[in-house]
Amino acid sequence: MANTKNSKSVVFIDGGRTPFLKSGTDFKNRSSYDLGRLAVSGLITKTKVNGEQIDRIYFGNVIQDINTSNVARESSLAAGLPEHIPANTISMACISSNMALTTAMDTIVTGNARAAIVGGTEVMSDIPIRFRKKFRQKLLETQKYKSPTDYLKFFKGLSPSDLLPEIPSISEYSTGITMGESCDMMAAKYDISREEQDAFALRSHLLADKASEKLSDEIFPVPENNGKDIINRDNGVRGDSTPEKLSSLRPAFIKPHGTVTAGNSSFLTDGASAGLVMDEEFALNHGYTPKATLRAYSYVANRPDDDLLIGPAHAVPDVLDKLNLSLADIDVFEFHEAFAGQMLTVLKALGSDSFAKEKLNRKGKVGIIPYDKLNSWGGSLSIGHPFGATGVRLVTTAANRLIDENGKYALIAACAAGGQGHAMIIELYEG
Repeated sequence: MANTKNSKSVVFIDGGRTPFLKSGTDFKNRSSYDLGRLAVSGLITKTKVNGEQIDRIYFGNVIQDINTSNVARESSLAAGLPEHIPANTISMACISSNMALTTAMDTIVTGNARAAIVGGTEVMSDIPIRFRKKFRQKLLETQKYKSPTDYLKFFKGLSPSDLLPEIPSISEYSTGITMGESCDMMAAKYDISREEQDAFALRSHLLADKASEKLSDEIFPVPENNGKDIINRDNGVRGDSTPEKLSSLRPAFIKPHGTVTAGNSSFLTDGASAGLVMDEEFALNHGYTPKATLRAYSYVANRPDDDLLIGPAHAVPDVLDKLNLSLADIDVFEFHEAFAGQMLTVLKALGSDSFAKEKLNRKGKVGIIPYDKLNSWGGSLSIGHPFGATGVRLVTTAANRLIDENGKYALIAACAAGGQGHAMIIELYEG
């Protein structure tokens, strides 16, 4: 039972994740439930948390399996947590686990929980593929059939095309435009060149490769092939990438003149993350050592056909204002890299006086983010991006970087489908 006393401070104890793997590789036979279970189990082992102390479980997931639609509940039970803990699954596109985390934060602040496990899981190797609606309706009609002869009318009114599968598209339902196409249009609008995008993608891969040992401390190893193999590294990081290799790739979305390619985009990824958050007083009274304090957050939304992925440029100034901070006060920046073009557009917008006046109703630019403080251990372009899991990965890495780099404040930001965006500020915990 959670206490009813409002808590003023919510702390991040620790977090981690499974390896993030390209879809269709070593996790291709896993489900979101499997990876979610493994992430929660890994977190329990890492933090030594007592399951009886957990009051809530919030997990992000975007591409849902109908058999485990509340994957938060199924993963927590399979990980051995007590059955009396309520769990719910949250879907908010690429910021699903960010919402899981801030939902836990609010629940703790209002005194309805003392501790929560948050995270997210996604398996892009096994997306649900449906029959078309006409055929689905026919299948449902068969439940009313009473005799074998009823089946003779099954194909009446169906055409051969009705029997084809319906494969989901990563596009906006309201506009029909894919994220990649939107990024291509946004990069052109804000004058972001192909060369700039390739250089940013190369930076991500080289930094992730250089930080591989630091990143490995965040990874929960996963056994495969009945324990014969242990997967303990991300497999999308290309430390041998070069400008020449990236420049040789053809446009992936708007052909032949687009600038977004497979090399400067995040790839479809399988993986899961998990983190432990608590009321500060409860954490200290039970022997936990927090890494960071969760200070403030912001969610924003714009028209999905107008700068679909520019949400962070709106959310960042909003969250800074909540704490009366500026970009100069931030020591660690952890931004989700959906596409290199998206990242560069957001950075350019934050540093633009005209964007500030026209879009943010501010007198002048938000500011320039120094590259030496931005995603210094790599980002989604190299590490990977399981939709429902990335948010808690960002916060985990931000907290670890604060410790490693002796910083005070970290700013996390991410874009999401639907024209949405998120930003959050955490502070190094010093007791």
